[in-house]
Amino acid sequence: MKITDLQPKLVWECFDEITKVPRPTHHLEKMKHFLVSWAEKHNIPYSVDEVGNVVMRKAASKGHENAPTVILQGHQDMVAEKNSDKVHDFLNDPITTIVDGDWVKADGTTLGADNGLGCATAMAVLLDDSLVHGPIEALFTVDEEQGLIGANGIQPGFVTGSILLNLDSEEMGQLVIGCAGGKVTIAEKEISFEDASENKIWIKVHLSNFNGGHSGMEINLGRGNANQQLCRFLWENWDDFGMELVTIDGGGLANAIPREAYAVVGIDKDKKDALLKKSKEFSDMLHAEFLLAETPDFKFEAEVLAKSYSKVISRKEAKALVSAVFACPNGVQNMSRAVEGLVETSCNLASVKCDGEKVTVTVHQRSSVDSRRDEIADRVKALFELLGYKVSFDDAYVGWAPNPDSVLLAKAKESYKSLFGKDPKVEALHAGLECGLFLEKMPELDMISFGPTLKDIHSPSEKAYIPSVQDFWQYLCDLLKRLA
Repeated sequence: MKITDLQPKLVWECFDEITKVPRPTHHLEKMKHFLVSWAEKHNIPYSVDEVGNVVMRKAASKGHENAPTVILQGHQDMVAEKNSDKVHDFLNDPITTIVDGDWVKADGTTLGADNGLGCATAMAVLLDDSLVHGPIEALFTVDEEQGLIGANGIQPGFVTGSILLNLDSEEMGQLVIGCAGGKVTIAEKEISFEDASENKIWIKVHLSNFNGGHSGMEINLGRGNANQQLCRFLWENWDDFGMELVTIDGGGLANAIPREAYAVVGIDKDKKDALLKKSKEFSDMLHAEFLLAETPDFKFEAEVLAKSYSKVISRKEAKALVSAVFACPNGVQNMSRAVEGLVETSCNLASVKCDGEKVTVTVHQRSSVDSRRDEIADRVKALFELLGYKVSFDDAYVGWAPNPDSVLLAKAKESYKSLFGKDPKVEALHAGLECGLFLEKMPELDMISFGPTLKDIHSPSEKAYIPSVQDFWQYLCDLLKRLA
């Protein structure tokens, strides 16, 4: 079965078109061209702004011309993550989709249902003339996943609606009315190299197949951070084995929990068997610690390399790097006292990269309290500045304060209960959404966020629950009718 065989057919057909367009964050020229060409093909009025946001417009259905204009909003970009053994060029290759029972997933890569399904649903609304609705503006923003650049760059007047439906949540039946703000900390340092010691044997230590996932939505699940656990092993065994570091590499995007990390180290030749034994013991310990949080097929392995190395990272700098990554704040830092069960503040030790003569460590902080977000970012800065790193901040964005008295929320709750016979969950999220930035620029907006059920976004395990897409479509159509 293909995704174009699924219902609602119009939504899945639009999503199928989107999956064929390469659209990783910061590389959206092909996606912008697709959206413009698609609008022209279907004779839909559109505009493009300076940062690349695209808005398409549809007149109200007959008799509803005086209804408030509704903005349907999604983001163009997707998180580009793949399994290490998967050959895929995110700048040129389409996503291969697979129907697996009640789920749609991709072949070894992220699916891009975040936020491709939201965009596809807005496109389906533009095409379906059987729907009852007021004036529609479908807004497709750029680079949400890193920097929220589209929402940051949108200018007053580009959209005119007073109601915004953000189609970027991941649990059907959940109405989101608030979210956390965030900031990315980047620590960089030029590293020096020394001659490797004699009588070393070279080992690749590799941690792979952690679940990873969204660093906001799934940071509270206790999943392993590949960067930190790799450095935990190195730190614990550094002195006993006379370790010397050739390179280290782990993680990827700032908003994805790192799934894989590896290091190449030299150890004393006569301690090879002892190191391999230690790695097996460490693997067993990790499987026990993460028994309920991780898939059982993750691997921690030490492999003896046939090649040798003449240069290693300065011993002092290498030990300091390993120690800092091991000590860096990571995971949930505070729980909210205002909203039961909500993570208030978190830290994701996203990536550690050695590139030539420079090492870069990237950490993503989130919080629903801006001062707490800044505090944890400053703690990371303080740690790495002690070791001589240059530390900067990037991609700061504000949170979205809940409005429980929203008129839109009241209508959305009524619609959901009438369709499904139960109340929706009304929640704030620890993840970041563009809504806070929209509200800064357009304070008159009334907003909620909702979407179909997606699992394991920001990882190659990402999948969309097919029955929820039908419910999502039915719900959106009913809500638009009520708003008209």
